[in-house]
Amino acid sequence: MSIEPRLHRLFAADGKCFDVAIDHGFFGEPSFLSGIEDMPKAVQTVVAANPDAVQLSVGQAGLLQQIAGKHKPALVLRTDIANVYGSVLPRALFSEIIEAPLEQAIRLDAACIVVNLFFLPNQPEVHLACIRNINKLKPLAERYGFPLMIEPLVMQDNSQAGGYMVDGDIQKIVPLVRQAIELGADIIKADPSDNLEDYHKVIEVAAGKPVLVRGGGRVDDRTILDRTYTVMQQGAKGIVYGRNVVQHPNPSGMTKALMSVVHENALPEDALRLIS
Repeated sequence: MSIEPRLHRLFAADGKCFDVAIDHGFFGEPSFLSGIEDMPKAVQTVVAANPDAVQLSVGQAGLLQQIAGKHKPALVLRTDIANVYGSVLPRALFSEIIEAPLEQAIRLDAACIVVNLFFLPNQPEVHLACIRNINKLKPLAERYGFPLMIEPLVMQDNSQAGGYMVDGDIQKIVPLVRQAIELGADIIKADPSDNLEDYHKVIEVAAGKPVLVRGGGRVDDRTILDRTYTVMQQGAKGIVYGRNVVQHPNPSGMTKALMSVVHENALPEDALRLIS
């Protein structure tokens, strides 16, 4: 089946997308719950700001899909769970997809499914688990007409950098993005590079597939707007931000500001006025 109908639900008419990630509770890390302790409120607040998509787990997707009316963000369904984000890693690491992922995506009326491709220092077993997850998902996604978003995530050593610290080395990001493309990604969700002016290399290696840039940890408003503007100028087709929205004092205002950068090419200083 063609993935085009669901791609059209995910991306706006200009071919761009802002996906707000609110699936952090899936990973069992206490710090990830900041700003989303009250999930019904968090989802309602984000939906009211009208982003293109909201990324949720199977247990929380109903909070979006039970909202009445035709006009609401598309659902991006998180299909994998992992335990790699703690500041101290557990004895055994895993990355595992949910059971019957495409059946659940169909029942929840998702527009897209997303899965991780982790690259952690000295943890080849986790990388292998991710490849196996993707290899299972790809033919199912093709069969049922679902775009497959792969999230290549290069992480720093937890013993040095603490939990959930990404590695912005472009030389590490590029080959992992390419591997995701080779595995069958329809959409790439990738970290920003340390030098944002190099980000065109990520766009190039994605071979024409849309690249959405991850938000990462919470930063100040001007920094995230500047970063967003730069990666969009480098050729990104959108963003997937979570904590920089849901942990913001004004999630609705921040969503509107980011939407203006993504879809209207607004300058950061102009977008900043939409937050207050």
